[in-house]
Amino acid sequence: MNKGQEQFLNYILDRVKEGRAEEAKQLMLSNFQKQQEGSFSQEDIAQFIPKMLELLKPEKVAEVQEVVKQFAENFRK
Repeated sequence: MNKGQEQFLNYILDRVKEGRAEEAKQLMLSNFQKQQEGSFSQEDIAQFIPKMLELLKPEKVAEVQEVVKQFAENFRK
């Protein structure tokens, strides 16, 4: 895991619902592994978003959606 991935993981874990951190961590690590393998795709992002939104504290959803949107836009470049 690179430094940026570690920061993003910590950012997300600080915003997930009580008791859902391990599930969120596994979801994130799976995506990071695909990134490192070069197999991470727009489809992966599309699957990640609804799963992650389910794990987030309701008051953090809009904030995280904006961050993920920015990540997805940068990923396309």
